[in-house]
Amino acid sequence: MADERFSEQTIADAIGRSLFIRQTLERHPEQVQELVASRSLAEPTTKTYLAERWQEFRSGVSTEPDLHKALRQFRREAQFRIIWRDLLRWADLRETMGSASAFADICIDGALAWLYQDACEQFGTPYGTDSVSGDDVPQPLVVLGMGKLGGHELNVSSDIDLIFAFPEKGETRGGRRSLDNQQFFIRLGQRLIQALDQITADGFVFRVDMRLRPYGQSGALALSFSALETYYQDQGRDWERYAMVKARVVAGDQAAGEVLMETLRPFVYRKYIDFSAFESLRSMKAMIGREVRRKGLENNIKLGSGGIREIEFVVQAFQLIRGGRDRELQQRELLVILGELEALELLPPDVVSELREAYVFLRNLEHALQGIEDKQTQTLPEDALNRARVASIMGFPDWEACLKELEGHRERVAAHFANIIATEEEEVGGEADFAEEWHEIWLAETDAESSRTWLSSQGYEDPEGSLQALADLRDSRTVETLQTQGRKRLNQFMPVLLEALTQVDNPSETLVRVLQLVNAILRRTAYMVLLLENPGARTQLVGLCSESPWIARQLAETPLLLDELLNAESLYSPPAKEELQDDLRQQMLRIPFEDLEEQMESLRHFKKAHILRVAASELKGTLPLMKVSDYLTWIAEVVLDHVVDVAFANLVSRHGYPRREDGSACETDFGIIGYGKLGGIELGYTSDLDLVFIHNADPELSTDGDKPIDNAVFYTRLGQRIVHILSTQTPSGQLYEVDMRLRPSGNSGLLVTTLRAFEKYQRNDAWTWEHQALARARGVAGCADALRAFEDIRHAILCEPRDRQALRQAVVDMREKMRSSLGTPENRRSETFHIKHDAGGIVDIEFLVQYLMLAWCSEYPELTQWSDNIRQMEALGQVGVLSTDDAEGLREAFITLRSTIHRRALQNLNSQVSGDAFPDERHYIQSMWKKVMID
Repeated sequence: MADERFSEQTIADAIGRSLFIRQTLERHPEQVQELVASRSLAEPTTKTYLAERWQEFRSGVSTEPDLHKALRQFRREAQFRIIWRDLLRWADLRETMGSASAFADICIDGALAWLYQDACEQFGTPYGTDSVSGDDVPQPLVVLGMGKLGGHELNVSSDIDLIFAFPEKGETRGGRRSLDNQQFFIRLGQRLIQALDQITADGFVFRVDMRLRPYGQSGALALSFSALETYYQDQGRDWERYAMVKARVVAGDQAAGEVLMETLRPFVYRKYIDFSAFESLRSMKAMIGREVRRKGLENNIKLGSGGIREIEFVVQAFQLIRGGRDRELQQRELLVILGELEALELLPPDVVSELREAYVFLRNLEHALQGIEDKQTQTLPEDALNRARVASIMGFPDWEACLKELEGHRERVAAHFANIIATEEEEVGGEADFAEEWHEIWLAETDAESSRTWLSSQGYEDPEGSLQALADLRDSRTVETLQTQGRKRLNQFMPVLLEALTQVDNPSETLVRVLQLVNAILRRTAYMVLLLENPGARTQLVGLCSESPWIARQLAETPLLLDELLNAESLYSPPAKEELQDDLRQQMLRIPFEDLEEQMESLRHFKKAHILRVAASELKGTLPLMKVSDYLTWIAEVVLDHVVDVAFANLVSRHGYPRREDGSACETDFGIIGYGKLGGIELGYTSDLDLVFIHNADPELSTDGDKPIDNAVFYTRLGQRIVHILSTQTPSGQLYEVDMRLRPSGNSGLLVTTLRAFEKYQRNDAWTWEHQALARARGVAGCADALRAFEDIRHAILCEPRDRQALRQAVVDMREKMRSSLGTPENRRSETFHIKHDAGGIVDIEFLVQYLMLAWCSEYPELTQWSDNIRQMEALGQVGVLSTDDAEGLREAFITLRSTIHRRALQNLNSQVSGDAFPDERHYIQSMWKKVMID
């Protein structure tokens, strides 16, 4: 670094301000030398320079992995340059935003150009009819950049919102096989996202968000121009107008893109003055405000009060209202539009000046926060070191001075926002329109007798107990020490809650359950605001807590789940497996694989939120038992698949990929086998996961990274990491309790077994009960090839001919052993019946079915198709091993008993019921056991 501006002090300042800069200098000194040699860091970072540098990185690309590597190395260099100049204040805000946006444009367009050519070589060139000439012409992909990317205002560490479009429908020509244009561009789009978003050993380029496309997550990844135009004309919503204000063609055919933008302009900018934009923006701001309160984002300089989003809303309100008439407002850059608003006399000069100064300050602060670790964040730091770093970057002597300046800007922005957009009703205030008695009861302003009489008249079945529960809350230490705002919101919320409870059959009992939640959110009153503002959510809360103490406990443990109550339609319509996968992928898109703590927290919330939907649907009666188990099992499978990806990516980043015999790097060659309830698609709300880990790699080979380890060690660590992610207690609890005792040799066996060793053990050393367990096993996550190989082994083992008499005796002996250790003691059997373990219970049916599977699969190999009890019973009836009546009788008894266990779980009750319960089912099961296993 020969430049005179690169003194030791300058370098020390940069290193002190940014971990990212320090780590890049330590890990990639040769690349830093190269980037400085190409252009001094003292020189502005221009789009022309970035384009020239990309061509140098691009010159060595001949394969898709080469492309991925080149993009990521280019990112490392560009990020270093942009963050260095920004944090040392060698660049102003315009340069930082402009260079970050230009870098994104170049990466997207560069990756697209290479991938488009490669896709054309595989599938041919897509053709369509030119609307003017009528000739057949090649079709390009047009990429629209939304949000800050579209406005040339990208952050130094930001995700990018994209929409993919192509001009005309048609099909490809000249390839090995033809594709219709939409399929071609969807595949191209998927590869483009991977090129930018996928985390490799070299990192990633940009997190890509496609949710702004028509129909959101469920929409096609790429649409034709006419399909886009039709969608926005017929179904375009207010928030999509807001998003489209900044839309810009960032990659692909610019001329075709401009044609598209012209067709969409009437949707964005109405010919008349459109004051309805105020209301839609107000609604969006209210929604964001609820999110801020719910997630505690008050220290978020983008979303919090007086933050960047409020400045954007002010500016874009005027664009949407007057942009159709005042074409000067049809621009994208916020600072440019602010100038136009002053010129058009739509805002006073002093307001424009204060908004401009606040925007520049907040955006510079945002870049300071992100540049420290090259992470997307808008949250103010809480530790002293990072506060000192931010103050230094922003040019303040200490954090207090920086914070004081920030608070001044935020106050001014909030005031202008309130004057222009917000409503007087936005603040939660005023007394709710409820009977005064509810306020008096909560505040204990009437005598006990009057309160008991009132509660009783409103349907409270235990008024005395309810008054005591309210007194306990009022007198608690937490309530006594609440600050003024917290006490005010509690006093607003409690009368509303007491009135809402009159809508359920058991108000007193439900009150006790809901108070668990109230105690949990006393110091997080944003949740009370959520319930105050949303009567529908309040109704769902008291209804669900009335029916299930288990749900009440879940909400108290994780108040963030209250968000699920806002939409009754989705609450009672849990998503299918494909939608679950997409939902989880979108939620995890912005969390790096290496951020294990955040991954684990997000997975726990994902699981709890979706299990709440299943429980709510079961209580409402929209999901029968079999579907409940399906959904609970799908949730576990989707979680397991993601956990494998996270754990695998973490190990690969350290040690490289496990090698195969042919020298290639594998997908994962690893599989998770589900046993028991998971394998049998019979998960309950509190079920643990019986898992076995297998892999199909050569344990003698090693990985291909800089720090290679034996494949066997790699997969053992992979298994350990998966168990850690699943079972560790975090602030949100445990993801799943994991039981690995069914692996070969049990707790004394290896954590992860090769398929070859698994097959050998099953053939030579497994006990009968282990073959019984195999009847309910199936692959649930991991590499498809490995899971297919397991299924072949399972089929072969189950189809081995067996001595039926010896098999029967072994199964009976094991059943008696289990019953004596887990069932009800003989002296209490008249009082209690254990639905699972006692004679005539569920385990009798399971053992009976497992015996029949092992005894008859050799003659009827098709029996191995299923791993769940219900379909195994049906299959046994279809092949004639059981009579149709017996198969149906067992099935009905099994469903009856399992339904009871499910319902009791939602009531926090165990599997033990009265000794005289289910007499008919128990008699039938015992007669079938005697018929098949004894006689």
